[in-house]
Amino acid sequence: MSKYILKRILYLIVVFFIVSLLMYCLYNLIPSDPARNQLEALKSSLKPEIYQQMYLDLRKEMGLDDPILVRYARWMGLIPDLSGKFNGLLEGNFGFSQFFKKDVVDVVQEPMKTTIFINIFATILALGITIPLGIYCAVHKGSRFDNFTQVFTIVGYSIPVYIIALVFIFLFAVVLRWFPVSGMGTPGANYTGFRAFLDRLYYFALPLIVMTFGSLGGMTRYVRAAMIDALSMDHIKTARAKGVKEKTVIYSHAWRNALLPVVTLIISWFLGIFSGSVIIENTFNINGMGSLYIKGLNNHDYELALAMQMFYTVVSLVGALIMDLSYGIVDPRVHVDK
Repeated sequence: MSKYILKRILYLIVVFFIVSLLMYCLYNLIPSDPARNQLEALKSSLKPEIYQQMYLDLRKEMGLDDPILVRYARWMGLIPDLSGKFNGLLEGNFGFSQFFKKDVVDVVQEPMKTTIFINIFATILALGITIPLGIYCAVHKGSRFDNFTQVFTIVGYSIPVYIIALVFIFLFAVVLRWFPVSGMGTPGANYTGFRAFLDRLYYFALPLIVMTFGSLGGMTRYVRAAMIDALSMDHIKTARAKGVKEKTVIYSHAWRNALLPVVTLIISWFLGIFSGSVIIENTFNINGMGSLYIKGLNNHDYELALAMQMFYTVVSLVGALIMDLSYGIVDPRVHVDK
């Protein structure tokens, strides 16, 4: 096992550097000039020759005239910067946000907390509904309830999440007036403690409902298909022939075998809490990682967007390793030591 983990970590490191180089080159192909953006506010108050000289000096100070591979190595922290120090991504320097005028680490703290908060709730709700529902539909395959659920999940799986969000906003916020349309808390309120938590949860209720509803279709069908395959295995038929209780057959024998393909999806959902819900956060005006990423792109704050993109890359690579190792935990017959 240790040999396999070491080999996979080495693969992850190689993939990380390849992806980081591609992403850095891609973001540098975008027609934007950080030095000119930084001096844009001074352009009208300076003479053209003074402005041009300041612009050239700033480009040299920021290292923008160097070859792209040199700039990448400096950004990654593989070579010293212009001051002679190693101060790149590998040293914990995620860059400086030109739009927010502070370090990227300070910018992403609050949005990351918000994204984790809302996605953990949505993931737990979705798993709590889809797993029992998928198992029940598989056990009662062909029943009226199963047929209705299949039609319902196909419709839910086919509709884009932004359409679901608009429909739910009209229904629950405009017609019924149960929830607010957008925001993260009551304007002007200074709640603290548990009252502040309830107020935030009230504003997050509609986004949570939309995220949960949007994920029901795919997950339910996935669990149902895995359980149907598990229930058709020979050892399940043998257990039933021996008179084993039906609950034991379903939840001990069949579900254990069905969990192997499902565990990948479950773990990917939990790791997805860091990636942000771009559409949901923008639709409901929530200050999360997804909306921050879009804001960084719209305001040409590419250092912020690139740092967030690399964070997503690390989460994805580590998640792939965790999913591979989880197979051996769920099913001891699976060996991952080669």
